[in-house]
Amino acid sequence: MGQGNQEKRLRRRIFGAPKSLSDAALFHKISLIPILAWIGLGADGLSSSAYGPEEAFKALGAHTYLALILAAMTAFTVFVISYAYSRIIEHFPYGGGGYIVATHMLGEKPGVVSGSALLVDYVLTITVSISSCADAIFSFLPLNMHIYKVPFAAFLILFLIVLNIRGVKESIAVLAPIFIVFILSHMLMLFDGLYTHSDQFGLLLGEFRTNLKTDLSTIGIAGVLALILRAYSLGGGTYTGIEAVSNGMQIMREPRVQTGKRTMAYMAISLAFTAGVLFISYQLIGVSPVEGRTLNAVLADALFLDWPMGGAISFITIFSEGALLLVAAQAGFMDGPRVMANMAIDSWFPHRFSALSERLSMQNGIVLMGASAIALLIYTKGSVSALIVMYSINVFVTFSLSQLGMTRLYFQRRKADRAWLRHLTVHVVGFVLCVTILIVTSIEKFREGGWITLVITSAVIGACYTIKSHYRKVEKGTAQLDEMLLNMPVFGPVNTEPVNPRDMTSVILVSGYNGFGIHTLLSTVTNFPQMKNIIFVSVAVIDSGTFKGAEEMERLEASVKESLGKYVTLARKLGFPADYRMDAGTDVVESAERLCKDISREFTRMMVFTGQLTFRLEKFYHRMLHNETAFAIQRRLQWSGITTVILPIRVRV
Repeated sequence: MGQGNQEKRLRRRIFGAPKSLSDAALFHKISLIPILAWIGLGADGLSSSAYGPEEAFKALGAHTYLALILAAMTAFTVFVISYAYSRIIEHFPYGGGGYIVATHMLGEKPGVVSGSALLVDYVLTITVSISSCADAIFSFLPLNMHIYKVPFAAFLILFLIVLNIRGVKESIAVLAPIFIVFILSHMLMLFDGLYTHSDQFGLLLGEFRTNLKTDLSTIGIAGVLALILRAYSLGGGTYTGIEAVSNGMQIMREPRVQTGKRTMAYMAISLAFTAGVLFISYQLIGVSPVEGRTLNAVLADALFLDWPMGGAISFITIFSEGALLLVAAQAGFMDGPRVMANMAIDSWFPHRFSALSERLSMQNGIVLMGASAIALLIYTKGSVSALIVMYSINVFVTFSLSQLGMTRLYFQRRKADRAWLRHLTVHVVGFVLCVTILIVTSIEKFREGGWITLVITSAVIGACYTIKSHYRKVEKGTAQLDEMLLNMPVFGPVNTEPVNPRDMTSVILVSGYNGFGIHTLLSTVTNFPQMKNIIFVSVAVIDSGTFKGAEEMERLEASVKESLGKYVTLARKLGFPADYRMDAGTDVVESAERLCKDISREFTRMMVFTGQLTFRLEKFYHRMLHNETAFAIQRRLQWSGITTVILPIRVRV
């Protein structure tokens, strides 16, 4: 016991103490106001200015004068996509973003494609952000130190795993100062670039007209448009992260929709300004790539060179950029597990991924996202260029499906919504922009690593269909059990006697009123006739599907009480004194253990019974898809001296 207590204390020291579900102000305490949501979710979009504009500017080659057009196109695209996602927030206020939109508006198959693309995208969010963070920080270190860049990035991912398991709000509070320093330092850099070079705007416009005439006469209008389209598409990483707010609506402070839309506005304005002015600054200052350094690092050095302590200010600016990318990886850890949980609720992913930890974080999803990001980091050796290609493809799969889904929504609502045409137009434009970037990027970068994204995403989709198929077969088997037992006729006098603590008592663990629980009850009374009392025990499991507010939790508890009441009625019809006990929690095992121990102090002659699905042929993936709750409870209770029996329930799969 001493070792167990030490482990528990160590775990709480690292991951924090559990949160109390009985706290009336719990949702208020863990929800985010717009500023904090902008830091936690908006940082993903804003941080893309560290690599998106750079990729687009490099793609222009010698035709850098076109950066002015890219600046305007980038700002326009940011506002279009942001406006479109504000409408998604309005119509789907409980989060899920692209996955929920595609599932509800386009169907199950587009939904799983969007969800799988989102999951891979969020793994890439973490990997790209951390790799870019390492690039920015190592820009100020000698080249011989760059061999430590990948191990350093892997350490940062591990750090974020621990931080996010502690809780969303806590992780944002730790990283908020980084975000503030980034905003202040980059505003200083960008305004300085515009102010100190304002006299060159006329020259810049003159060069633009001259170079444009030259290119039109040599490569023609088609060539110029192709250059712009290619650079614009390859800079698609600039827009990644815009969807993060719509995916994370569950953690927004009420009124949720207004908070989400305000957060989206903050992110759109900050990203459009930062990315657009970066393009102009690159052209004004005449920056060019330098080995081992980012374009923003080169820009900062050029602007702050003549300042007092200019080197230090430049370092703080770029260091904050690298550190912001660490904050941006938060979106992957915050929204990735939420998408995974939504898919788990729909049986595309193992159901355990919808579970919440005692800290009310999606621990399983966080660990999986982090482990996948580390694997991808090692595979690509932390190459931001390779990761950006993979990243941009997937995010625009989701963007395109989301815009298509919202287009269908507003077309269907054309008679009920007066502003339907305006909204529809925005989504159509957004769809065209997103599909264009997706096609160009996929073709242009297919051989350079784009194919890896398609392979990984296809593999995830294939795994989802395999998991869904298994769950459907199990549901079919349990449905047959429900059909046989739920309407089972019971005759005889109803036992109205109270349970007697001195009699032999069966404690039966159930979850919902269904054939599974009735089978467990009948097996118990058939095989253990010495039992005189029956106590039904159930836990109202708070998972990501129910953790949406106090009202949702109250409905869950009421539903569990109703189910337990039905079991008690059935047991009394069978001639047994019966009662029930219940609790609410995120961990079924711990809650059930606590309830059974409490019952054992009242009913000294008792045995615990629980059912467990049993398959004819045990497959390696069964334990992953079906939790081992019964066995975990049995181990804990038997260690405490409470006899626990697991009754098999056969399902043909």
